[in-house]
Amino acid sequence: MNFLLPTFTLWQREMVRFFRQKNRIIGALATPLVFWVLIGSGMGKSFRPPGDETTSALSYMYPGIMVMIILFTAIFATISVIEDRREGFLQSVLSSPAPRESIVFGKILGGSSIALVQALVFLVFAPLAGFTITLTSFIPLLVVLFLLGFGLTGLGFVMAWQMDSTQGFHAIMNLFLMPMWLLSGSFFPVSGAPAWLQFVMMANPLTYGLRALRRVLESGSVGFFNSTMDLGFTFLFSVLIFILGLWVVRKRTVIS
Repeated sequence: MNFLLPTFTLWQREMVRFFRQKNRIIGALATPLVFWVLIGSGMGKSFRPPGDETTSALSYMYPGIMVMIILFTAIFATISVIEDRREGFLQSVLSSPAPRESIVFGKILGGSSIALVQALVFLVFAPLAGFTITLTSFIPLLVVLFLLGFGLTGLGFVMAWQMDSTQGFHAIMNLFLMPMWLLSGSFFPVSGAPAWLQFVMMANPLTYGLRALRRVLESGSVGFFNSTMDLGFTFLFSVLIFILGLWVVRKRTVIS
């Protein structure tokens, strides 16, 4: 109970805050939607993935746009860490008997749950990209999207915990997370990149989560079971990020 109660409380706080801020819902969905429609339509027939002449730009970019929604949600969700520090909420939490593990897990779980909700809403556009969502593919999608959300939200949490300025946080996130998204295969395939860039993309942990998501969208549960290695890397990334988040919380316990 010492772990579950503060975890649930922090998770619930993030969910309540999210549903009270309608602009967050609109911003996290509208921007990727406009990006997908404009860029995907603009590339049109000029886009041809290597070895696959039938895939359109809209279809190829759709999984990457879902990852972008999760990315934006991670940014918005973890800004609350800086706001809570200013308001003194984190000082109260850290001085409570709540274990550090529950603080980290509750905050990251709240952000990743919000990311999952928004990504699932975007599934209504899947038929426009040529994907059919069935009952057998829905559960694997939940697993992949949640792992991606947990990892990206955890990464945002680690950065936000060490910062005192929302402006600085935005600058770091744009400098770090946006290139991470672009170099995951969301915008162009790994196989079509130069050799040095392929190395960078394969070192990017987001590449494996996106590849698993693409396979599940294309093949359902079959694609899920064919993505064991990708899912393993994504799960490992999420676990390592949680451990890193726990380390930075224990390292910086004084709230200014």
